[in-house]
Amino acid sequence: MIERVLAIETSCDDTSVAIVDRSGFVHSVVAASQDLEHEMYGGIVPEIAARNHSIALIPLIEEAFKKANMSWNDIHGIAVTNRPGLIGALIVGLVTAKSLSQAKHIPFLGINHLEGHLLAPFLKDAQHTPPEDFDYPYVGLAISGGHTSLYHITGLGEYHVLGTTKDDAAGECFDKFAKMAGLGFPGGVKVDQLAKTGNPEAYEFPRSMIHDDTFDMSFSGLKSSGQRMLEQLGPERVKENLPDLCASFQEAIVDVLIAKLDKAAKFYKAKRIILTGGVSANSRLRARAEDLAKRKNLRLVIPPIRYCTDNAAMIGYVGALRMARGETSAIDLGPSPQALASDFK
Repeated sequence: MIERVLAIETSCDDTSVAIVDRSGFVHSVVAASQDLEHEMYGGIVPEIAARNHSIALIPLIEEAFKKANMSWNDIHGIAVTNRPGLIGALIVGLVTAKSLSQAKHIPFLGINHLEGHLLAPFLKDAQHTPPEDFDYPYVGLAISGGHTSLYHITGLGEYHVLGTTKDDAAGECFDKFAKMAGLGFPGGVKVDQLAKTGNPEAYEFPRSMIHDDTFDMSFSGLKSSGQRMLEQLGPERVKENLPDLCASFQEAIVDVLIAKLDKAAKFYKAKRIILTGGVSANSRLRARAEDLAKRKNLRLVIPPIRYCTDNAAMIGYVGALRMARGETSAIDLGPSPQALASDFK
């Protein structure tokens, strides 16, 4: 019987390992960041990401066992992200999982990274427990550097895509604006920090598709508008007005995200909503979502920041649930830059 799994997440630039059981309890989760390695390039370099995963992964597995005070005797399966993501990065995690599976004679299962984010609100540990009344169905907004989508989630494996960004993801938009403003990479967190002392009404930025009849979103126009604004102001004025610029730009993104989340909740008469993914760590987005939930009498769940960003705990939880019902992967399973057609309805 599958009760506890070792999980591996290497879909992008962060290497993460966790030990999770099928109740959602995280016994340990450890990670290695690559921000410093990619900062000088202004973005993630896939070859560097893969190389660093290969260096960090085995030591992190050993650390996860030590932190949980467990050994391989306590593990019943291995869950590993195999889609979507950077192919080279995925290969490192997948080959490691396959090798360990054969060496330890335990099954492994490839997991969709996005499914992990959608179930991350169920995760719990010694410091955090989700609300007791949190359960299916719920409306979920998954937002990160690579993905921005709305879902109606009705059960394990039952993820209905309502809408998605037609171009740039919200996290990508944050990072590109930060880079153009001279804040470096990754810059989304820096925009959030500066915005706290800025005026969100100081500058006018577009809210594309905010009144559209669909649940779809678009952020490429906002990114272009931000670039034009920075060029018109010039370096000195940009530096003087960075808090106001960041607050105004951030508010445009948050306005669209909250409007679409509200629209989906109304359409499905939802009682529960979630934010998940790296951008759900944004303080302004969290505050606006909490205000929406209060005004509309909705149960809002946002995972702790450690489970918002890419992490192996969410992969382990999905893996434990799916393996408990008999699912495993064949040894010839490959990585994919995209989700499978069968992953979402």
